[in-house]
Amino acid sequence: MARQTVRFMVSFTINNGKAADFERVAREMTALTEAEPGTLAYDWFLSADRSQCRLYESYVDGNAVVAHLSGVVVQELVPKLLETSALSGFEVYGDPGPQAGAMLAALGAGVFQPWLSIAR
Repeated sequence: MARQTVRFMVSFTINNGKAADFERVAREMTALTEAEPGTLAYDWFLSADRSQCRLYESYVDGNAVVAHLSGVVVQELVPKLLETSALSGFEVYGDPGPQAGAMLAALGAGVFQPWLSIAR
Protein backbone atom coordinates (compact mmCIF):
# COMPACT_ATOMS: atom_id res chain seq x y z
CA MET A 1 0.00 0.00 0.00
CA ALA A 2 2.78 2.48 0.78
CA ARG A 3 3.90 2.56 -2.84
CA GLN A 4 0.38 3.39 -4.05
CA THR A 5 -0.43 5.94 -1.38
CA VAL A 6 -0.76 9.50 -2.68
CA ARG A 7 -0.28 12.42 -0.29
CA PHE A 8 -0.97 16.14 -0.67
CA MET A 9 0.31 19.16 1.18
CA VAL A 10 -1.85 22.18 0.35
CA SER A 11 -0.92 25.60 1.73
CA PHE A 12 -3.31 28.50 2.20
CA THR A 13 -2.90 32.12 3.23
CA ILE A 14 -6.11 33.14 4.98
CA ASN A 15 -7.51 36.54 4.03
CA ASN A 16 -7.63 39.18 6.78
CA GLY A 17 -10.87 38.95 8.72
CA LYS A 18 -11.86 35.67 7.06
CA ALA A 19 -10.51 33.09 9.52
CA ALA A 20 -13.95 32.15 10.87
CA ASP A 21 -15.37 31.74 7.35
CA PHE A 22 -12.31 29.71 6.31
CA GLU A 23 -12.68 27.42 9.30
CA ARG A 24 -16.42 26.92 8.66
CA VAL A 25 -15.80 25.79 5.07
CA ALA A 26 -12.85 23.61 6.17
CA ARG A 27 -15.09 21.82 8.69
CA GLU A 28 -17.68 21.17 5.98
CA MET A 29 -14.98 19.87 3.63
CA THR A 30 -13.66 17.55 6.33
CA ALA A 31 -17.08 16.10 7.14
CA LEU A 32 -17.72 15.27 3.48
CA THR A 33 -14.20 13.96 2.83
CA GLU A 34 -14.47 11.62 5.82
CA ALA A 35 -17.23 9.74 3.97
CA GLU A 36 -15.18 9.32 0.77
CA PRO A 37 -13.80 5.80 0.31
CA GLY A 38 -10.03 5.68 0.02
CA THR A 39 -9.29 8.71 2.20
CA LEU A 40 -6.61 7.89 4.77
CA ALA A 41 -6.00 11.35 6.26
CA TYR A 42 -7.40 14.86 5.94
CA ASP A 43 -5.66 16.99 8.56
CA TRP A 44 -5.66 20.78 8.91
CA PHE A 45 -2.91 22.76 10.67
CA LEU A 46 -3.20 26.47 11.56
CA SER A 47 -0.45 28.93 12.41
CA ALA A 48 -0.70 30.61 15.81
CA ASP A 49 -2.02 33.84 14.27
CA ARG A 50 -4.54 31.91 12.07
CA SER A 51 -3.17 33.51 8.89
CA GLN A 52 -1.59 30.36 7.42
CA CYS A 53 -2.99 26.88 7.02
CA ARG A 54 -1.66 23.57 5.80
CA LEU A 55 -3.92 20.75 4.70
CA TYR A 56 -2.36 17.28 4.70
CA GLU A 57 -4.29 14.73 2.66
CA SER A 58 -3.56 11.05 2.06
CA TYR A 59 -5.35 8.63 -0.25
CA VAL A 60 -4.97 4.89 -0.80
CA ASP A 61 -4.24 5.33 -4.52
CA GLY A 62 -4.83 7.40 -7.64
CA ASN A 63 -8.41 6.16 -8.00
CA ALA A 64 -9.27 7.63 -4.60
CA VAL A 65 -7.61 10.89 -5.69
CA VAL A 66 -9.75 11.01 -8.86
CA ALA A 67 -12.89 10.40 -6.79
CA HIS A 68 -11.95 13.21 -4.39
CA LEU A 69 -11.05 15.68 -7.14
CA SER A 70 -14.29 14.89 -9.00
CA GLY A 71 -16.49 15.12 -5.91
CA VAL A 72 -18.42 17.87 -4.18
CA VAL A 73 -15.57 18.83 -1.84
CA VAL A 74 -13.25 19.96 -4.62
CA GLN A 75 -15.86 20.97 -7.18
CA GLU A 76 -18.11 23.01 -4.87
CA LEU A 77 -16.39 23.71 -1.57
CA VAL A 78 -12.83 24.50 -2.64
CA PRO A 79 -14.08 27.54 -4.62
CA LYS A 80 -15.83 28.73 -1.42
CA LEU A 81 -12.63 28.19 0.57
CA LEU A 82 -10.71 30.25 -1.98
CA GLU A 83 -13.12 33.15 -1.38
CA THR A 84 -11.61 33.28 2.13
CA SER A 85 -7.99 32.47 1.31
CA ALA A 86 -5.31 32.21 -1.37
CA LEU A 87 -3.63 29.00 -2.43
CA SER A 88 0.05 29.46 -1.61
CA GLY A 89 1.33 25.97 -2.39
CA PHE A 90 0.18 22.57 -3.58
CA GLU A 91 2.49 19.56 -3.61
CA VAL A 92 1.64 15.95 -4.32
CA TYR A 93 3.80 13.05 -3.14
CA GLY A 94 3.44 9.67 -4.81
CA ASP A 95 2.34 8.39 -8.19
CA PRO A 96 -1.27 9.44 -8.73
CA GLY A 97 -1.48 7.76 -12.13
CA PRO A 98 -2.20 9.42 -15.47
CA GLN A 99 -5.80 10.54 -14.88
CA ALA A 100 -5.28 12.00 -11.41
CA GLY A 101 -1.89 13.36 -12.51
CA ALA A 102 -3.52 15.35 -15.33
CA MET A 103 -6.21 16.65 -12.98
CA LEU A 104 -3.62 17.71 -10.41
CA ALA A 105 -1.44 19.40 -13.04
CA ALA A 106 -4.48 21.40 -14.18
CA LEU A 107 -4.83 22.62 -10.57
CA GLY A 108 -1.20 23.74 -10.52
CA ALA A 109 0.08 21.01 -8.22
CA GLY A 110 3.73 20.02 -8.23
CA VAL A 111 3.94 16.23 -8.33
CA PHE A 112 6.88 14.45 -6.71
CA GLN A 113 7.25 10.83 -7.82
CA PRO A 114 8.39 8.15 -5.37
CA TRP A 115 12.13 7.70 -5.35
CA LEU A 116 13.47 6.21 -2.15
CA SER A 117 11.63 5.12 0.97
CA ILE A 118 11.30 2.84 3.93
CA ALA A 119 7.86 1.26 4.19
CA ARG A 120 6.75 -0.46 7.37
